[in-house]
Amino acid sequence: MKQFYETYSQNEKLSPLVREITWSNNLLIMSGCKTDEAKEFYMRLCIANGYGKRELERQIDSMLYERTMISAAKHQDLIVQHPAVGTLKDSYVLEFLEVPADYKEKDLRKSIISNLKQFILEFGKDFTFVGEEYRVQVGNTDFFIDLLFYNRALSCLVAIEIKVGKFKPEHLGQLNFYLEALNRDVKKPNENPSVGLILCTSKDDTVVEYALSSSLSPAMVADYTLQLPDKKLLEEKLREIAMLSDAENDEQGN
Repeated sequence: MKQFYETYSQNEKLSPLVREITWSNNLLIMSGCKTDEAKEFYMRLCIANGYGKRELERQIDSMLYERTMISAAKHQDLIVQHPAVGTLKDSYVLEFLEVPADYKEKDLRKSIISNLKQFILEFGKDFTFVGEEYRVQVGNTDFFIDLLFYNRALSCLVAIEIKVGKFKPEHLGQLNFYLEALNRDVKKPNENPSVGLILCTSKDDTVVEYALSSSLSPAMVADYTLQLPDKKLLEEKLREIAMLSDAENDEQGN
């Protein structure tokens, strides 16, 4: 209680927020977050989504704040061009999936469906599931989108393509084709243009940047891990991005 008082009594920004979440969640945030920015992030997340202790603990353990900040910093230009992709992250933690050691794309997809509640917790509670291997017909040919979701906040369809392996530029061409098909034949008149995500084992950031720079559709390329991330590694990566951003701002100021 003494630490709680010392942490928030003089903090005009955070003190109103602590009153809106449970004591258990306050303890998790206070012990698990080093900065005021991280504390505010998780407090607002709890308020917006009504997280219980278990859900919040999982988000802190998976370093959602650090991953969100890294993603936003790396894709600022893309988000300005396509604001909807700001709801997607640069990396996802899928430690709850149970797949064999030599798993294939269909194994990963089936495991996601079997663990849909946890998958939506990782992606965000505004996502609702539409279908697996969702069929779209173009001409006389059927095509199948791995996973199709709907985002209530964005009022748009979200197509997810799963790739067990490293990202390749041709993956984006396939996704853009699916988004065009969704926009022409599936999207309702009152809905916004569809958004796409390629979920792959790994990616080269430079290759991703080149591929996305010429893409007209709102899409993101993200990698995933099947285990909780290394906390020190992510914190260091966030510091590096912050330092690069500060250096760029200094150069522009000069």
